[in-house]
Amino acid sequence: MEFRTERDPLGEHAVPADAYYGIQTMRALENFPISGLRAPADLVTATILIKKAAAQANVSLGRLDKTIGDAVVRAADDILAGALRDQFVVDVYQAGAGTSHNMNANEVLANRASEMLGGARGEYRLVHPNDHVNMGQSTNDVYPTATRLALLLMHGALVESARSLAEALDRKAHEFDAVLKVGRTHLQDAVPMTLGQEFGGYAACVEQGAKDVEHASAQLHELNLGATAVGTGLNAGEEYTSQAIRNLARSTGLTLTPAANRFRVTQSMGDVLSYSGAMRRLAVELCKVASDLRLLSMGPRAGIAEIALPAVQPGSSIMPGKVNPSVPEMVNQVCYQVIGCDMTICAAAEAGQLELNVMMPVIAWNGIHASTILRESMKALRTRCVVGIEADAARCRELLDRSTAVATALSPYIGYAATAEIAKESVKTGKPIRQIVQERGLIDAQQLEQVLSAEAMTHPGIAGQVKK
Repeated sequence: MEFRTERDPLGEHAVPADAYYGIQTMRALENFPISGLRAPADLVTATILIKKAAAQANVSLGRLDKTIGDAVVRAADDILAGALRDQFVVDVYQAGAGTSHNMNANEVLANRASEMLGGARGEYRLVHPNDHVNMGQSTNDVYPTATRLALLLMHGALVESARSLAEALDRKAHEFDAVLKVGRTHLQDAVPMTLGQEFGGYAACVEQGAKDVEHASAQLHELNLGATAVGTGLNAGEEYTSQAIRNLARSTGLTLTPAANRFRVTQSMGDVLSYSGAMRRLAVELCKVASDLRLLSMGPRAGIAEIALPAVQPGSSIMPGKVNPSVPEMVNQVCYQVIGCDMTICAAAEAGQLELNVMMPVIAWNGIHASTILRESMKALRTRCVVGIEADAARCRELLDRSTAVATALSPYIGYAATAEIAKESVKTGKPIRQIVQERGLIDAQQLEQVLSAEAMTHPGIAGQVKK
């Protein structure tokens, strides 16, 4: 490999001759060979969008030479179109605040812009990473802005994935509306319900989670771009801030605003924590649905088996013919990871000190990772599982008829204690509830038929009473 020599405040260092990144990125590569994980694509996109918006603002204000500024903008457009993505090489676990990531972007843009103007990589004579690309900025306003922007760029697809899943579950709720079954609480037989009602609950849970994520995203639109190092806006100014954020809003189509209090948004990652908490809530709702699908499909002969999930792959390397609930199992694992991401974000958000939270890199990575896997897992659950779920109505009715679930409807007529005695006798002897009531002569046969109607018990009110 051939190398070029670059200089920074610490001295000289060799950099691969063909690299678009420079000396500060090279130092980060040597300092942080930690995980092999690099900046997520959405974080790179957000950072480059910020650099482009800043260059446009600086040119407009006469601070940056138009030729240089236009070259930076064209270099940014190259990267936004997919070029040079392999040049963003800094590990996720890096020095605090994300300075290495910010300089990685500055150096790549400076070298690409210099190349466009006829210069050589590593010279920085025509376009400088700090003086030109980073003009009016600090890592301390670029990185939190990039974090918020990356999550917002992903937000629409995340919410859409959740709502599409909720709609698929709701369609199943209508499909299973007439399938009577036993409802369960504490994993024990409770009262009759329909499979459609159960799935309707699942749909509403996921939809409510999506609403929480939607609501939490509003806080992310407030940006501290222009706050520079500590929130004072040194080397930036109100005109620059307004123009840069306006440029960013135009290029993303998002409603972005300058922070009402730049010091708050520079000091605190609380808004990102709030969004992460909403994703955690969605993951918890989703995890419960996935677990229930596994329970309801348990079998096929020795379990509940009220529903059948689509077979997507063989379930065992030793047991021929075994099929597992593979997709819901994957979803459970994703949800546990999202919860873990949120715990990391919570700990890191709490670790902010004085004018800055330097734990931003780990916050950004975990937030983006959680959003990505949550979105894709819901998509897979919908397309590879939910749309193909089938109900076994006969099995649902068999388990309902064998249970004591209908006994609860007797309480308004014969009291809780007497009903409990009948349920105990039914469990002990295997006799149906109806037969025991008839043998004891507690309710006449015609009324008993109405009281013990499983269909009637799936609606509000007292079973057997005429509805007014």
